[in-house]
Amino acid sequence: MMLYRKLLLQLDKLDEAVNIAVYAPTRGKQDWSCRYTIDWPDNPRQGFGYGIDAMQAFLLALEAIGTDLYTSEHHRNGKLRWVAPGDGYGFPVPHTIRHMLIGSDAAHAGL
Repeated sequence: MMLYRKLLLQLDKLDEAVNIAVYAPTRGKQDWSCRYTIDWPDNPRQGFGYGIDAMQAFLLALEAIGTDLYTSEHHRNGKLRWVAPGDGYGFPVPHTIRHMLIGSDAAHAGL
């Protein structure tokens, strides 16, 4: 199983797709892992969330994606969007960077 989201990145007046995929958690010897990919046009990234069970691994993968998005240069430049510019990306982030949330993401976090 794979979950998928497409964001848009404005580059030279054109929109480029930034595809994000989250794969089903898999069980390891002692814990679970959940792989994700972000297909940045300039530097594709793969990462993992790890947890005691599948749910924790999945949630930590989502937070890792949110962290990657909100700490990216593309976010800082205001060139990244999901539904509308400035409305967030629909991913959670750790409490340490909640102050960076924008739009609907900030509203859903109660900021």
